[in-house]
Amino acid sequence: MLNEKTPYERVQAARSNSRPMGGYYINRMIDSFIELHGDRRFGDDGAIVAGVGYLDEIPVTVIGMERGDSIEDRMKRHFGSPAPEGYRKALRLMKQAEKFNRPIICFIGSAGAYCGIDAEKRGQGEAIAENLMEMMGIKVPIISVVVGEGGSGGALALGVCDTAIMLENSVYSVISPEGCASILWKDSSRAPDAAEALKITADDLYKFGIVEHVVDEEGRTYEEICSSLKRIIKDDLNEKLRLSPRDLLNHRYNKFRKIGRVAE
Repeated sequence: MLNEKTPYERVQAARSNSRPMGGYYINRMIDSFIELHGDRRFGDDGAIVAGVGYLDEIPVTVIGMERGDSIEDRMKRHFGSPAPEGYRKALRLMKQAEKFNRPIICFIGSAGAYCGIDAEKRGQGEAIAENLMEMMGIKVPIISVVVGEGGSGGALALGVCDTAIMLENSVYSVISPEGCASILWKDSSRAPDAAEALKITADDLYKFGIVEHVVDEEGRTYEEICSSLKRIIKDDLNEKLRLSPRDLLNHRYNKFRKIGRVAE
């Protein structure tokens, strides 16, 4: 059972500087990991760590958002906010995974896509939109795990999946609570009210059927959390790998079609 915290307390927990991001889970879950670089169009983006390896005996492609540890590393990675070449790198490796029939695991943890003018010049919005479109048709299983703050389209660009998993203190939202409060009430100090209204916690999204699994964090080390997460991912992959490509795509399509459906 999830420990009782306010939604905004969970937002603050998701943003904690001590909270592990994608690189942590890749290093501890994926054997023989080989990082691959570049989008073959512009360059490489350190905010997206991606490559191939093994989840025990299962060959996988892994893509994770990473903010870095030191201040120098974080500046280089735009504090975990991917640039267009990061999303294009991710899509390049997803297409490669489809070619070689490897399932895909994505780790999401970012306040949103990098919003610098240089990113806009290189097509930030187009890169995100292309990922959304292409991921709907990728013919191998995709599992996306929100490990921290999953913000806006920058997070959704790795979130089109067959199975969505959230850690207990992660959040997933179209906008930050501060941004929402500034728009609705012209007062960013009302972020706690916005967090409540947005329904962005793992518990909320599980109840809505948007995510399939929530991994408990209370009273557990990150090593223990990682172990539980690995087990859930492996069990789900073994199930999804039994589906034909057609059945897999139908399942993914239906998963997203039912989101937001209101029963009368």
